Amino acid sequence: MAALAPLSTQQQTAAGLTGRDRALLLAPAMLAIFVFLVLPLGFILVYSFLTKGTYGGVIWEFSGAAYEQFLFERDLFTDELLFHTSYLQIYGRSVLQAVVATLACLAIGFPTAYYIATRPPSQRNMWVFLITVPYWVNLLIRTVSMLFIIRDEGPLNSFLIGLGLVDQPIRLAYTDFAIGLGLVYSYLPFMVLPIYAAIERFDFRLVEAGHDLYGDRWVILRQIVIPLTKPGIIAGALLVFIPSLGSFIAPDLLGGGKNLMIGNTIALQFQSSRNWPFGSAAAIILLTIVLIVLVIFARRAQQAAVAAGR
Repeated sequence: MAALAPLSTQQQTAAGLTGRDRALLLAPAMLAIFVFLVLPLGFILVYSFLTKGTYGGVIWEFSGAAYEQFLFERDLFTDELLFHTSYLQIYGRSVLQAVVATLACLAIGFPTAYYIATRPPSQRNMWVFLITVPYWVNLLIRTVSMLFIIRDEGPLNSFLIGLGLVDQPIRLAYTDFAIGLGLVYSYLPFMVLPIYAAIERFDFRLVEAGHDLYGDRWVILRQIVIPLTKPGIIAGALLVFIPSLGSFIAPDLLGGGKNLMIGNTIALQFQSSRNWPFGSAAAIILLTIVLIVLVIFARRAQQAAVAAGR
C-alpha cells in the first residue's frame, strides 16, 4: 500500500475539513508532544534557575548559581570567583567520544549497508534481521556482556594469549577505548539502517555509467555513491552522535566511572551530589549543544539541496 501523503489545503477543503476539524485531528499529537516533551523540558529549564536544597530538591528562589558553577568556583576564603575547566573537559571528552564513535560506526556501517543493499532482494531481510536481532536484548545486559569479553580475564585476552600475540592481558576494560567500543556496539544499527535505506533506493545504473566513463571504484564511490546517499549518512550520523553524547551506561560500566562523561555528570547531580539545579543546567547546556549541531546539519542540508537544484 502506498504511503498516505498529507492533504493540501485544496484537498482538505474538498474533503470538508474545517480549521476546527484539523485542530481536533492534531490535538492528540500536540497533547502528547506537550506532556512528554515540552513540559519536562520546561521543568528542567525552570529548575536550572532555582536554588539547590540542602538535602536535594530545589528552593524556589531565583539563582544563576548553577550556570555559574559550570565555569567558576568560589574561593573558600575570599569568596572570589575562580575560572575552572573541569566541566568543559567533561563536555569536550564527551564530544570527542561521540565524534569518534560516529566515525567508527560510519566506517563499519557504510560497507555493511552497501553489502546488504547489493544482495538479492530475497536475502536482504535476513541480513537486516541479523543486524538487529542482538539489539532485542536489553542495553544494560549487552554492555555487561561486553565488559566480560574485554576484561583482563575475559575470552578476548585469553584468545590473544593463546595465540602468543601477547604475554600478559591487555588493559581494555575501564578505559576510554572501552567506552568508545561500547558506544559503537550500542548504536551501530542506527548508522547501518538509514544508509541501507538510502543505498537500496540508489540507481546502480549510475555506477555502470561511471565505469563506462573510465571511472575507477574510488572515483565512483566518492563522486557518485556517497553524494547520492548523503541523506542516509547524515541521518545515521545524527542518530549515533546525539545519543552517544549523552550516553550513561557505557561510560559508567565500561569506563568504570573514572572518566566522567555528560550523562554520568548529570546523573551524579541528581543522585549523590543532590544538586538538582546544576544537574538541570548541565542538561540544558547539553540540549543547547545538540540543537546547535542539528541547526548546522539542517543548514548544510538546505544549502546542498539548493545547490543541487541549480
